[in-house]
Amino acid sequence: MRVPSVAALLAGALTALVLAGAAPAQAAPEGRVSFFRGAESAFDRFTLAPGPARQRWMREHYWRMRTYAPYFHSRLSWSPGAWTYKDAYAIHPGSTLRSAAARFVLRDAEGRRLFIPWGCARGRCPQWAGDPGDPAFRAAWIAEARSQLAAGYAGLYVDDVNMLLQVSDGRGRPVAPIDRRTGEPMRLRDWRGYMATFMEEIRTAFPAVEIVHNVIWFAGDDDPDVRRQLRAADYTALERGVNDPGITGGDGMFGFRTFLDYVDHRHADGGAVVYDSRPETARERVYGLAAYFLTSSGRDGIGSDEGGTPTDWWRGYDLDLGEAHGPRRLQDGVWRRDFAGGTVLLNEPQARPRTVRAGAGLRRLDGRPASTVRLGPASGAILLRRP
Repeated sequence: MRVPSVAALLAGALTALVLAGAAPAQAAPEGRVSFFRGAESAFDRFTLAPGPARQRWMREHYWRMRTYAPYFHSRLSWSPGAWTYKDAYAIHPGSTLRSAAARFVLRDAEGRRLFIPWGCARGRCPQWAGDPGDPAFRAAWIAEARSQLAAGYAGLYVDDVNMLLQVSDGRGRPVAPIDRRTGEPMRLRDWRGYMATFMEEIRTAFPAVEIVHNVIWFAGDDDPDVRRQLRAADYTALERGVNDPGITGGDGMFGFRTFLDYVDHRHADGGAVVYDSRPETARERVYGLAAYFLTSSGRDGIGSDEGGTPTDWWRGYDLDLGEAHGPRRLQDGVWRRDFAGGTVLLNEPQARPRTVRAGAGLRRLDGRPASTVRLGPASGAILLRRP
């Protein structure tokens, strides 16, 4: 996953139905946590040879998992909700696309191969950048994805669905590749058109599986091609969630309210989101989970590395606050949403510290009464109506 931090349709009614694809999972109460787990190599110690009790624990605690083929093929019997990972345009070692890389890799004006700007060192990056504008590349990619999905995965997690042009030389420096269709440096609008068409083709190829796009959310959703891309997915993955330190207060390009509005738009389009967050402290976990509850439609997910394994599980991810009493609202400058089983409060990044009247009968996660709550910037509180 290489979404940069903030700091750093087809014509015809039948085609429209196909593009609608698999609906997100049936809605749960908005106050229930659906936990998403990324099963990268560091997580292999839990998946390599788990006994029946560990298998059951993961099945009960992990709503969905991002997994990697072919390693996870033999583990689907105890993890039926697994998504299989595939990068949108990276050509990496081991891919069947590698043998055709000479045709598929993007190149600069001197004919040098270009890369995904990630992990670059000593003038080289580990993954070449494929050409999403090439129908042959797209067809080969879909064939490879079909082979992965045939093992029985519930969905396809497509990484780097970048609607900002993310291509580099071997040192990770941005380069506009030469567009083979025009012979000129590729323009952003053409890149977006190619990527949107590619994602629609994936949707059409796999109408019955859940499709996830890991995106750059601050690319927005005003552009028609960006909207085509977003509507070709059931779930939009938001890397780092609100725990990205570059998110600012307010409604600017990188603003917290812009982020929340973006999530609302995904819901309005019939989709759902996954907060693939990276909180490192208990305070950050509470803040990230509070934001999840503020926007939850009952179909969304939230993940974490810290506090998200069988041996360091954070009990906050077991919460079920029940049905929401309405949408989020501002109270004295702080975001609030009330549920049958509790209340969440959140103060935006860069906001001044605020004291909020939470109400009677509420307690913090540690059991302390919380009729009033003091919140600093970029912090949240989750309050329970029952022990």
